[in-house]
Amino acid sequence: MDEFSYLSVLLSIIIGLAVTQLLTGMRGQMLARARVRGFWPSQLWAGSFLVISTQVWWAMFDLRDRHDWAFAGFAILLAQTIALYLLTGLVYPDFPAEGTVDLRAHYFAQRIHFFTLLAIAPVLSVARDLVLNHALPGRENLAFHGLFLALAVSGLMVAGEAIHKSLAAFGAAAIVCYVVFLFAHLGG
Repeated sequence: MDEFSYLSVLLSIIIGLAVTQLLTGMRGQMLARARVRGFWPSQLWAGSFLVISTQVWWAMFDLRDRHDWAFAGFAILLAQTIALYLLTGLVYPDFPAEGTVDLRAHYFAQRIHFFTLLAIAPVLSVARDLVLNHALPGRENLAFHGLFLALAVSGLMVAGEAIHKSLAAFGAAAIVCYVVFLFAHLGG
């Protein structure tokens, strides 16, 4: 087993747990649908984070030929996947056997934690390139990171529902564009 195959096991488990968080939340919502007060930005964030989780896993394939691993490089990848897991865990509440579940109330109760982690995520991603490649990401990639950071800071600064609906829609569109323009093909 090569170095990255060994290291990627833990990273893949954490990414898998992130996907599990989202799918468990979606399932919980389906099962409790009669007791759920919906909030479509939560659904959009859930879908967006399914795409992000897949993209993070997909992009890690480019590290398969790397053999000069140091703990700092692995630690930054670990921090990135942990932040992703924590973010996905905030999208949906736990769905109890009884009682109403208000997705809007949950969203705004978790807003500060969610958008703080969302702001940390692009910083960790840029740090990953700095630690692993000793360089910033490419111009387009860095621009998307700046866009995601601005979106997260906006979500932290403003609590209005209309703004958060716009942020969810804009974030979903930006994530789709990011994946399509920068990660449509596995590295060669």
